[in-house]
Amino acid sequence: MPAGGFSVSAPLGTELEAKITPAVVASCVMAATGGLIFGYDIGISGGVTSMDDFLREFFPTVLEKKKRNQVRESKYCKYDDQGLQLFTSSLYLAALAATLFAAYTTRRLGRRTTMLLAGVLFVVGAVVNGAAKNLAMLVAGRILLGCGVGFSNQASKNFFSLAGPSKQRGIHQNI
Repeated sequence: MPAGGFSVSAPLGTELEAKITPAVVASCVMAATGGLIFGYDIGISGGVTSMDDFLREFFPTVLEKKKRNQVRESKYCKYDDQGLQLFTSSLYLAALAATLFAAYTTRRLGRRTTMLLAGVLFVVGAVVNGAAKNLAMLVAGRILLGCGVGFSNQASKNFFSLAGPSKQRGIHQNI
């Protein structure tokens, strides 16, 4: 076995040599960020929606109810405010819609370009959310973040599934 590589057993009992190169590592790290940005957003948005400063700036009626202990918690919703629900759900709805378009973009532009586009959308969405002055800007930023998440989730899974050697992908000629 050559230095810097590892062997993978092929289904037919032959050995395939695979080298871990800087390009392979960079590609895997780039593709793995597709899931990372989704998880990061879930953690951040969940925490920020319970912060008094955030509620004071964007949802003052929710903060007033919270301070007066008038928040009626249910199994489904802590704060009964449609604007806050729009803020939270806009990312997920945008991600769902973007995933449908990401398949087309991946076919036309390729996996790497689609993942780069996802990263750009996510960064622009984060900047818009960071600069937000009102609910409309927050939702616009969340929609951009959702588009980034949708594109990255579709393209990165596709990238990972095709990154391995063709003999190891489960594709057989006699099917």
